[in-house]
Amino acid sequence: MRIVVVGASGNAGTSVLRSLSRDPAVDSILGIARRLPELHEPKADWAQADISRDELTPLFRGADVVIDLAWLIQPGRDLPTLRATNVEGNARVFEAVADAGVPALVYASSVGAYSPGPKDRRVDESWPIGGIESSFYSRHKAEVERILDRYEREHPSIRVVRLRPALIFKREAASEIRRLFAGPLLPSPLVRRGLIPIVPRTKRLCFQAVHSYDVGEAYRLAALSDARGPFNIAAEPVFDSAVLAELLGARAVPVPAGALRAGAKLSFKLRLQPTEPGWIDMALAVPLMDVGRARTELGWEPLRDGREAFVELLHGIRERAGIETPPLAPDSGGPLRVRELLTGVGKRAGL
Repeated sequence: MRIVVVGASGNAGTSVLRSLSRDPAVDSILGIARRLPELHEPKADWAQADISRDELTPLFRGADVVIDLAWLIQPGRDLPTLRATNVEGNARVFEAVADAGVPALVYASSVGAYSPGPKDRRVDESWPIGGIESSFYSRHKAEVERILDRYEREHPSIRVVRLRPALIFKREAASEIRRLFAGPLLPSPLVRRGLIPIVPRTKRLCFQAVHSYDVGEAYRLAALSDARGPFNIAAEPVFDSAVLAELLGARAVPVPAGALRAGAKLSFKLRLQPTEPGWIDMALAVPLMDVGRARTELGWEPLRDGREAFVELLHGIRERAGIETPPLAPDSGGPLRVRELLTGVGKRAGL
């Protein structure tokens, strides 16, 4: 079996390569990335392409499955650039799959595609996919799912799978996650238990997480099975202020949702960090997910719980962990993070 992985050099992508390369049913893998990495995985070769503009069909010919993970989170202040990759670029991937005659497509959606939902119970994959309007990430994820709805009607012979994972953590992605969401001003040595004094206790601020290696396994199972349709992917427990306070050795302090969002908005406006306030809106609004379908139909079971993934991430941020791909490399930000500062803290691409 030959599998093409688009967006293979990032957090989820490197875990997907890890899982696929260990499966005897997989003969060869082509990893596609905007910038060629130095990472080597058994059975894997690399090709350079930008899904927003480069020809993709020749890269897909002869593949049994295309796994599409390509997505931009930054530059968060440049919505046209984000849309060109996230929406228009992924639509180009889908059409190239059809043009190349690939029989199966596995697409990386997200919990962020869901419409606002409950925090006191879990929802299955039938929950509406309307996104959170104030979050560009959520809007784009929901729009791409609508594109996939039309695509499946127009190409019924192509097996389409959509995975909707929760937050994805691993140690090797720590430098990237710090760069994308916290920015260059966060002192990495201070990210440790006991040095973060408080966490916000905000109504509806609870979320799910999953280890990146377990996500890699979910994509492997989706690619090699006959499954179709959407699958929620998340591990236990649900993270709320009590869980975060325990893991960080911190105190949970009541913070109104409006104040939390105002703080994010102000710090984003002042370029103190690159995360626009729509991320807060999404965290407060999206539902908790039930993963029963992934267990029964994919045979997927997370081997690590969310706490383990989160603690790994904290250790990784403190230790400046990463691996040798452009998105994950510890030195991507340059000496003293100067390249991060020169990109305008979420204003321009370049990292």
